[in-house]
Amino acid sequence: MKLRIGVGLGPRDPADPATFGDVVDHMEKIGVDSLWLPDLISGDLPDPSVGIAYAAGRTTRLKLGSGVTVLPGRNPVAVAKEFATLASLAPRRVLPVFGVQHATARDRPLFPIPGPRGAVMDEALTLVRLLLEGEDVSFAGAYFTCDHVTIRPRPTRPLDLWLGGSGPKSLRRVGRLADGWLGAALTPDEAG
Repeated sequence: MKLRIGVGLGPRDPADPATFGDVVDHMEKIGVDSLWLPDLISGDLPDPSVGIAYAAGRTTRLKLGSGVTVLPGRNPVAVAKEFATLASLAPRRVLPVFGVQHATARDRPLFPIPGPRGAVMDEALTLVRLLLEGEDVSFAGAYFTCDHVTIRPRPTRPLDLWLGGSGPKSLRRVGRLADGWLGAALTPDEAG
């Protein structure tokens, strides 16, 4: 059995931009499997998409994940384009993980949500998946619409879309809509 180790940076981790590249290089050198960057607007860590792009350009093996990108309050077409581009530039190394809300109440007002958070999440995730897997996508939902959109560049293989979260609604969403689950910051008992 192969053991894989991933490192998730958090809000309390040092995030000096001058040393972020050194941290990434060291992880690649010692064989860390994956690096996870949280979506914290008011934190010192790099934005997940920008950090993933930067790390992908410095490495050849390290997998790079968003842990967790907050999907409600973002345009799902733009999110699909971001992750399709990242996955095209770093094939088989980009791990998008989406979640419902920001860790801090201070960040929530930065992402106005057009409806109930869970319903918006479900619809946005459905649209992201359609855009990543299809061509000439038209979609008319309660919160999002698009007409004849094709995302390019396309990844060489479909991206697995993971979800974070630990509440009952989040776990049901994982079962309905996700390819995987990132159970971060949970004890084994809490994870079930």
